[in-house]
Amino acid sequence: MSYYLKIYTADADFPECWSSTVGDRNIMLSENYFRALQASLPANMKCFMVGFYKSNELVGGALFQFIDFIGYEESMKDSSGWSLKSFFGQLFIKDVMILGNNMLTGQNGFYFDFSKISIKNVLMLLDTAVNKMQSEIRKTSLIVFKDYQEIFAEQFKGKEFKAYFRFSVQPNMRLNIPENWQTFEDYINDFSKKYRSRTRAAKKKLQGVEKRELELDLVKKYQPNMNDLYHNVADNASFNTFFLTGNHFEKMKENLAENFRIFGYFSEGKLVGFYTLIINNTDVDTYFLGYDKELQKEKQIYLNMLLDMVEFGITERFKRIVFGRTALEIKSTVGAEPTEIFGLIKHNNFIINSFMKILFSFISPKTEWVQRKPFK
Repeated sequence: MSYYLKIYTADADFPECWSSTVGDRNIMLSENYFRALQASLPANMKCFMVGFYKSNELVGGALFQFIDFIGYEESMKDSSGWSLKSFFGQLFIKDVMILGNNMLTGQNGFYFDFSKISIKNVLMLLDTAVNKMQSEIRKTSLIVFKDYQEIFAEQFKGKEFKAYFRFSVQPNMRLNIPENWQTFEDYINDFSKKYRSRTRAAKKKLQGVEKRELELDLVKKYQPNMNDLYHNVADNASFNTFFLTGNHFEKMKENLAENFRIFGYFSEGKLVGFYTLIINNTDVDTYFLGYDKELQKEKQIYLNMLLDMVEFGITERFKRIVFGRTALEIKSTVGAEPTEIFGLIKHNNFIINSFMKILFSFISPKTEWVQRKPFK
């Protein structure tokens, strides 16, 4: 049986069957999402889709992202002032190619119709695609396979993956929504008394702040304010590999429509916070957010955002909320639980790659946190 690959760029025409075969299975692999990315990519990122064909029949698709570190200022730092960027430079890490999506947490890198292709051939095609991208697009310092649950990560044992180091960093925080949660009250009634009181107190602190959903016209109007609020959060992160462009939220809403939701918080008519969600079939993926740092302390805006995300998931009858791998402890206070995820990493310099197991702990140290258990 013959297989072949096709690389899709910003101006490429996807086949008519792309949506039914790939895009409808995961919105982060859809043509609309790809168009939104291409129209609003971070300055140091390039993206490509790859289609996988079996005897001219599309059987899968994948997203590749190239991220450059050269000349990327203030992107990698921590509170102590030690520069991860200079550390990367010492390791000759100038750029990275990711099979997956560095803008979200989870296995959003590829989809295959396993009724038409075996796992063995999937792994073969992924390896072929990596080699094709490295030879035809650009050879990078690092190659990363991103965010797999353990049961799938275990499949990468063939000789073609022998040079890769398997790693696990912070978990993906997820909340499954049981059928008996018909309302937000059902949800908080399942809390212990301590967390129920904490939730009600947080809601009271938000009094005087109006929350409303922003459609495209309002996204365009408030986009400069949203960007400022986003940078309030992003600039203080201990590790960033990119920053969003000024038109990102507008282009996401323009292309994804009702599958991209934006909610703003207003105090005295001024936008003081917002969060964004991506609807992915029965999942809600939390996306980027921002808030006024001073008002956050007074109004507990971030905790209220998390609670509002849960309420949205319940009232709209989704099955799961994917919160991602940041702010683990506070997300656990609203009921999110950790799922360990794995990746593969390889340096194209075989000497450096031989020390990857040792070096990785310096590149990506584990975060200590306490998991909270809010439910009875």
